[in-house]
Formats: sequence, structure tokens, C-alpha cells
Amino acid sequence: MIGAVLVANRGEIACRVFRTCRELGITTVAVHSDADAGALHVRGADLAVRLPGTAPADTYLRGDLLVRAALAAGADAVHPGYGFLAENAEFARAVLDAGLVWIGPPPEAIEAMASKTRAKKLMAAAGVPLLAPVDPAAATGADLPLLLKAAAGGGGRGMRIVRELGDMEGEVRAASAEARAAFGDGEVFAEPYVTGGRHVEVQILADAHGTVWALGTRDCSLQRRHQKVIEESPAPALPDALRTELAGAAVAAARAVGYRGAGTVEFLISADGRPYFLEMNTRLQVEHPVTEEVFGLDLVALQLSVAEGTPLPPEPPAARGHAVEARLYAEDPADGWAPRAGRLHLLEVPGAGAGAGDPGGARGDAPRLRVDAGYAGGDTIGVHYDALIAKVIAWAPTRAAALRRLGDALRRARVHGPDTNRAVLVRSLEHPEVLAGRLDTGFYDRHLAALTAPAPGPGERHAAVAAALADAAARSLGGAVPARLGGWRNVPSAPQTKTYGVHEVRYRATRDGFVVETPAESDEGAVEEDGAAGAVRVTSVSPSRVGLETGGVVTHFDVAAYGDEVHVDSATGSYRLLARPRFADPTRGAEPGSLLAPLPGTVVRVAEGLAEGVRVSAGQPVVWLEAMKMEHRVVAPASGTLTELLAVPGRQVEVGALLAVVTATDAPEEDPS
Repeated sequence: MIGAVLVANRGEIACRVFRTCRELGITTVAVHSDADAGALHVRGADLAVRLPGTAPADTYLRGDLLVRAALAAGADAVHPGYGFLAENAEFARAVLDAGLVWIGPPPEAIEAMASKTRAKKLMAAAGVPLLAPVDPAAATGADLPLLLKAAAGGGGRGMRIVRELGDMEGEVRAASAEARAAFGDGEVFAEPYVTGGRHVEVQILADAHGTVWALGTRDCSLQRRHQKVIEESPAPALPDALRTELAGAAVAAARAVGYRGAGTVEFLISADGRPYFLEMNTRLQVEHPVTEEVFGLDLVALQLSVAEGTPLPPEPPAARGHAVEARLYAEDPADGWAPRAGRLHLLEVPGAGAGAGDPGGARGDAPRLRVDAGYAGGDTIGVHYDALIAKVIAWAPTRAAALRRLGDALRRARVHGPDTNRAVLVRSLEHPEVLAGRLDTGFYDRHLAALTAPAPGPGERHAAVAAALADAAARSLGGAVPARLGGWRNVPSAPQTKTYGVHEVRYRATRDGFVVETPAESDEGAVEEDGAAGAVRVTSVSPSRVGLETGGVVTHFDVAAYGDEVHVDSATGSYRLLARPRFADPTRGAEPGSLLAPLPGTVVRVAEGLAEGVRVSAGQPVVWLEAMKMEHRVVAPASGTLTELLAVPGRQVEVGALLAVVTATDAPEEDPS
């Protein structure tokens, strides 16, 4: 029996595995880079081993260090999690050669499926329908658009869409570099890019005694940058015959490689309903909780059981209800989904628990909520790894109820820290196409602008008013000021001003309470908002909660200040406000033509042949930054001559750092005569 498990991973998946291990009485061992020394998965483990360095290549991708850590800590088994070395056959062999239990499929099965190019050949021999691969070097215009994919790993790393032949060489190089950084393998391949398709997958679980379970379907079509955002089980609106076909193909794939443990077989369903094999992930998926909730299983516990040699029952339990998962990321969807870093002050999802499945439906048919998190309040989201904060999962007897429960949970959540995709998740779950089950991988390409547009109405303005009044209450005697101050002051006070972003809030504290004024008027002639259309009347004030009445409706705003950063939560929305800029706007004060770092990260390369004095074109990629395991291009703002090049590969840069300067030379020169 397994007594101690080292998780060769970090973040949310390490926390998830540790939770099951604790329930089973198994000792937990964490590994961590220097950047993760105080991370949640480290704090929650019984033992922890340091991996010196911060880059994945020096830490979580070092199989030799991971095996050494397991032996040093007295672990007798290794769980790979997902990502990093989870689908690396050599690492699996190294674990087994060290006398440790590998909680995963046999190395031979990983080897057969880890390279997507080899896996496709194997599936073709088994008669599974495939998209015909295309050699990037021999591609023609008739082959476009093409999708470049990393041969090893998954999670959207190393994926690029090529729509113009002239972009092929650069995109192949970028995809290869990203794949190498994420998985230690830079091989990429190309296949036709199917527009309007659905991403549907089948969870499998196999033991060493010949039993293979196909645990329903999951729809993972809602993706950004080829990474899944919202997943659900079962996949909606699939004909029964197609479900049966997918399950049969998944089981056949598992048997073809002698599979053991948990895995996922992924398919692309074309707009006309034809399935194509994409890949087999020989590991636990990020979205495994929706399957757990529907089948009442703990897949991690079953992974451990299978690794110990225990046979599975002949048939899995019956599926019940519907589950939906949303991935909460530190990122700004309106800024090209750019990741964000910084202190996570608070993460709170009311009504959520942490567990796996509901064996036997013990909790009945009441909708339930679960959170699998890799961070807690007070943690710092860094720039070195993925920006996933947590996964929020809802189960209900019906799909409509599960969508509603998840959307409400995200809306009520208090997430204080860097920008997140929370608002986009809520709007996505309420979108007519999603509600109707009309899902495809182009959803965010079509709707992102609408999903990120500011909400109509004075929501942010009222949030700024609430923030200003809460600040006034916090600074007053006793720390709390009611809406009506009674005898606190017997004369009106002078007008006060507080600015949050573009919102200037002017208010007066009178003996009858706070009065909010329009910011455009002078002190002497200020017009109270109470007397205007959409006027605001203050009903209650404390340092943490403010009530505002508009049009006869009172809205309560919960206010939390972290220095100059203020978070305001209400039924009308959640807002992150800055009393003054935390960082200077990197676009201000810079010389025209300056290329500035859009986010903190590491310079991984500069354009080939680039040097001072070389001409560049507007939009031409000049520098590549790596942050949170993704590459980000910084392009020339105008055509001209490169007059400064400060970016050096390997250099760490902060947001707003000057990388290069392009001096525009497109204007016609004056005639010297």
C-alpha cells in the first residue's frame, strides 16, 4: 500500500491531490521552486523539498531532482499532476527505476500517446477518424488555415493558427520555443484548422486487470488561446449514437496501448457532426472535477487504488445530473487575455466546499458548489507559472440549474487582487448560445468584445462613491459613521474630494448625514446628486459597507481597501479601483516609438538579425517576452529605424521597462534646397 506520495507539480493540482491523500491517511510531499517557497501547496503538505531556481527548466522539469526529492523525503510513490513532466515517459521510467510507485499509465503507453504525431499514426491503424497531418515546410495556400501544435504536452502551449504562408516560419519557431519551455520538447506539427468545431472528450479509467471505464463526455469548446475556460459534463446536444461512438473509440484507444490509470481521449466534432481524434492525454485533466461530480467519484483516489493494483468494478456508477466548471484566471480578457500578477488579497466563494464527487448521491438533488484552488488570500500570483487561481465547479440535477448556480457563485465571489476573467465567465454562462448548448471553439472570437464591454449604467461610478464614503468612515472618530450623523457635527463640513480612476467623488458630511455632490460644480454652487435624475442618496455608511439609494432601490456595496487599491462588491458588479495610479502609466512620458514591456516577464529572444540601425516595419515583432509559461510579442509601433535595443535574452523586466526605440522615418524628407 502507498504510504507517502510526492506530487511532482505545483499549484492547484498539487493541492487537489494532497486533499485526497489526507482523506486516505497518506503522507504528502511537496516540491517547490524558489518562487513557490511560500505557496499554498507547500503550506498544505506534510513535507516539502526545495528545487533551486525559478524557471521550469531548472525545477519542475528536472526529473532527476524530482526523483531525488521523493527518495530524500521517504515517499514511496509519485503523482505527476498535469503539465510539466506528467506525460514524459522517461520521467515515469526514472520513477519506476528508483523503486517508486508511478501513479500513472505505463511508460510505454505514455510513449505511444505522448507524441501526438505517433499517436495519430496508431489511431489511424486502429481505424479512428483523423484530420490528415500537413508538413509545415511543404504547406501551400490551399492547406490554410493550419493549426500548429506541440507534439508533447497540452493545455494550449505551443499552439498557433497560421492563416498566411508568410507567417509560417515565425509561428513554427514561436510554437516550438513555447513547447520547449513548457514541456522540454520543441517538436511541433500541423493539421487543418477546423472552424466552428466542438471540443468533446471522454474520460477513461483503466486497471491492470483488463477493465476500462468510459466515464461519459465533457464539452470543452469554450476556449481562449486554445486553452479551456469553461467545461461541462455531459456534453450537451450530442446524439446518442455519437456518444456511443466516442465512448467506443476512447476504450479502443486505451486498449490499443495497454493503458492503466486515468486518461482522456479528445475529439474535434465538426460543424456537420463528424468526429476526429485529436489526442490522448495520459494524465488527469484540469477539468476532471465535472466528471467526478456527475459520477460521484474521486478520480485521484481511484488513481491511487489502481496504482496499488486494486481492480475496478466491472462497470462504473451511473451518471447523475450535470456539472459545469469555470477556470478563474488572473488575466485581462480585454487586453488579449494578458496574464496579470500581484497580491491576491482575498478569495472567497460563498457556499463552496472542497471535495470530490458525491458517492451515491448522499447530498440529494440540491445544487452544490466546489472550489479547487491553488492560491489563498494573502498569496502572490507571480510571473513564472500559469495564472490559474482556482476552478469553481457547480453540480445540479439539470444543465440549466448548474449554469445558474455557477454564474451566481462567481457573481457573489469576492476576488480581491489582480484583474481576473471573472466578469467574462459570468457573462459567458448567461450568453444565449451557451444557455442553448450551441458551443464551438470560436465562441470568444465572435463575442469577446461584447463580453468585455463596460456594463451599462452608473455601476462603477456608484462603486467609487461607496469607496470614498467608506474611506471617510474609516478616517472618522470611532471608525464608523452612520448615514445620519446626529450631533456629530452641527454645521455642514467643507466639501471633500476623492478620485478613483476617472471618477471624482465630491461629498459633504452634514449633521444629517453624507451628501454626494456632482463633481463638475464649484464648492459654493455644488448640486446634490439627490436632486438629479439617477440621483444617489446615502442610506448607510461604515468602513466596510455602504448603502446607496437610486430610483427608490437601495444597493449595498461591500468595500475593502488595501492601501490605494480598493475592491467594491455589490449585486450590480464587482470593481477594482485605484485611489491613484499604483504604477505610472508606461505609455506616459515615453519617447515616441518606444517599445515598452506590457507586463513583467523574461526576454526570451529578439528578432533575428535585429540590431541598432536596422529598419523595421510597423507591427513587426521585435522582442518576445515569456510570462506565466506563455510567449508575448512586442511589435514595432511604427515603421522606421531601430535606434536603441535594450532587450537582452534572459533579462528580467518589469511592466513599462524600455525594450527598444524605433525612430519613424516614413515622413518625406525636406528638400535641402
